[in-house]
Amino acid sequence: MKASQFGKKGWTPDRIKNVKGKTYVITGTTSGTGFEAAKILLSKGAKVIMLNRNLKKAANTITTLKQELGNAIEVTSIQMDLAELASVKKAAQEVLKTVPQINSLICNAAIAQVPKQTFTVDGFESQLGVNHYGNFLLQALLYPRIKESKGRIVVVGSMGYNLGIKTIQFNDMNWDKNYSPNGVYSQSKLAQIMCVYELQDRLNNAGETDVKIYACHPGASSTSLIKTSGSLITRFIWQIMKLSPLVQSAEKGAYPQLMCATEPNLDQSGFYGPTGRNNWTGPVGEHKIEPHAKNKTIAKRLWELSEKETGIKWNI
Repeated sequence: MKASQFGKKGWTPDRIKNVKGKTYVITGTTSGTGFEAAKILLSKGAKVIMLNRNLKKAANTITTLKQELGNAIEVTSIQMDLAELASVKKAAQEVLKTVPQINSLICNAAIAQVPKQTFTVDGFESQLGVNHYGNFLLQALLYPRIKESKGRIVVVGSMGYNLGIKTIQFNDMNWDKNYSPNGVYSQSKLAQIMCVYELQDRLNNAGETDVKIYACHPGASSTSLIKTSGSLITRFIWQIMKLSPLVQSAEKGAYPQLMCATEPNLDQSGFYGPTGRNNWTGPVGEHKIEPHAKNKTIAKRLWELSEKETGIKWNI
């Protein structure tokens, strides 16, 4: 299923049909691609549950969305900090208590290029802790409701998966010896993507066909990701890049996750994002994923380690 399948322009939100009565849970919606994804789904009549760390920003986001789309939109906010496993558990409990169906969980929130090695309260290196372990736990906790709803899990990765060491540094997960902002970010994104394909295999082996899980990435999008956690020089370079044709709008950056959340009959084995040069921009569709992202031995080891570190056994 290549971009051409959707015509020259690739996949666009015009293809989203019949989302009235459907519920989407999205992490990280106060800016960037998460905000745009929430806005597009709400504009088409869907119900959106936003999971964000900052409640004040989330409240302001709801105000903005209502100003733009009208007061009738169905949008609610639940506080969740991916950097704290206890916060993820609390938010998941709240979702399970108040949200009767989940048609798609979109794991969009992430941090990037943290200049100095920092740790989450649970003792994980921050990028791995937030981008991988936090999301892994959230998916596992919400999985039963997603299964009941015959829903989807959409994991927003990054082309960064193809940079750095291109594997998981099991002997030093916190990168005590060789910390590098980009290296660790790349590993965290690779970990997220590997677990998508590992989960697919586990569901297939268990004969579970009700839940679909997809990996995608936004390409090079104009968002606040680098601005919030990158070093000064990284942010400076990014500000210059944002003015160039190498970078697309945050709205376009939201298309891959929207496609994976809504498009019927999408091949789960694919990797979805912009199909232009370097997969930074261009028409959205399926494109090549490098073999190291589907390395079965590494993925299985990573899965088992992730269950141990997050204290959750997937109920498949």
